[in-house]
Amino acid sequence: MSEHTPSTPASPAGDLPGPVRLRVAPSPTGDPHVGTAYMALFNLAFVRQQGGRFVLRVEDTDRARLVEGSEQQVFDTLRWLGLTWDEGPDIGGPCAPYRQSERLTTYAPYVEKLLAEGHAYHCWCSTERLAEMREEQQRLKQPTGYDRLCVGKTEAERRELPGFSETPVVRLLVPDDVELEFDDLIRGRMSAPRPDDQVILKADGFPTYHLAVVVDDHEMGITHVVRGEEWVSSTPKHILLYRRLGLVPPKFAHMPLLRNTNKSKISKRKNPEARLTWFEEEGYLPEALVNFLGLLAYPPARDAEGNDVELFTFEEFSQRFAWSDVNPVGPIFDLKKLDWLNGVHIRELSLQDFAARLLPYLQRAGVLGEAPTLGELARLEQVAALVQTRMAHLTEAAELVAPFYVADDAVEVAEDARAQLKDDAAQVLDAATAALEAVPDEHDGVLGSEATWRAESIEAALREALVDGLGIKPKFAFGPLRTAVSGRRVSPPLFESMEILGKGATLTRLSALRATL
Repeated sequence: MSEHTPSTPASPAGDLPGPVRLRVAPSPTGDPHVGTAYMALFNLAFVRQQGGRFVLRVEDTDRARLVEGSEQQVFDTLRWLGLTWDEGPDIGGPCAPYRQSERLTTYAPYVEKLLAEGHAYHCWCSTERLAEMREEQQRLKQPTGYDRLCVGKTEAERRELPGFSETPVVRLLVPDDVELEFDDLIRGRMSAPRPDDQVILKADGFPTYHLAVVVDDHEMGITHVVRGEEWVSSTPKHILLYRRLGLVPPKFAHMPLLRNTNKSKISKRKNPEARLTWFEEEGYLPEALVNFLGLLAYPPARDAEGNDVELFTFEEFSQRFAWSDVNPVGPIFDLKKLDWLNGVHIRELSLQDFAARLLPYLQRAGVLGEAPTLGELARLEQVAALVQTRMAHLTEAAELVAPFYVADDAVEVAEDARAQLKDDAAQVLDAATAALEAVPDEHDGVLGSEATWRAESIEAALREALVDGLGIKPKFAFGPLRTAVSGRRVSPPLFESMEILGKGATLTRLSALRATL
């Protein structure tokens, strides 16, 4: 890159929309991290409250770590959570393009300006020399950082010294009196360690994160930079870059890092729940995950009696949001709390919505096909009413629902269910069959809507035959029937299940188990 005096870098074009503009900027290097959703939630809550704009920018300049399909996963998972953006690579916007790899020409004038004004310099040090330098610093227990061998030297002067590389990088010249303190919206006045002369343009012509993030945030009119606390140490050099370029820094907010129960940072390598795609796979509702992520770093609302209100929607979270209320202490990622919240959110769904959400999990498990019939869908809604209060994850549905979609003479009896059958199981099944055969199966009323084969009449007949007739305690009387109907030790409510299956199917299932005893 030449060292002629460049033109002044362009300001953001025109008046960008939104009184505040915030962004989330993931890197497509594998499954999206749950931290991306966590950051997006807090950014978006403030944006929607203020009537601003939320920008999705893809930071893909680390070409060695790119994973094909990862960018689409970011789009899909954030949309699944309802954390949608106003500008981004897939929908465009006034600051397009929104992928850093498509913005390489954007950064050149900024680098030229820094070089021309003496705020940056070319560094020709080879990777081998830099490695040796760091090893020596560590051996002497000195702070690691670049030793400025190239500062003030021309290419010819530097070539005569050891460890020369033909292709230079560009480093930011950090002054001795660099400002290390800054204001944080969450943590107040903060300070960070003094940075060394950071590389801002790599040998391959790609900017490093530190230059690209400053330039892109400026050009995209970002008013508030919200990111994890691991970036606190980078903030002084980012603020220095803004000032060296004659730009106004945004406001900063550093969110606490998500932590495991042992206080370690949650990571995709060690924690499956660090993968954002894991939550949908495991049957969590998106609104439950959003609720959970909000609670991780923000106090719940209080009701009139002063009790915590831990259940809330994104809209409710956004309305009462304030940066000053964010808890700066790293929150513990407690999956038991998420399971509880998920169960509560499942029970809050309308029956139709719940059934619709179960469908893809049942199809994935092979319980239902890709194109269920109207009869199968109607039965699903009936069964959903029985199981909605019995699960914490949507993935639990397949086990509970599958018996309603198998042939009546082909119910697979689980080993633990068969093992609990007592010696009187055959007698119980015979008595139950006789009792149920006597229960009428008729339809009266408008379009036959009033059936006589109902849970209440089924229960009454079976209690009379088994509890009163055979003298078996209710706790034991219905076990063989549950095994015959569902093949499981634990199943949806028995009498309601028999009503849904119908008289013929119920009797066939009792007969099939009886034949094996």
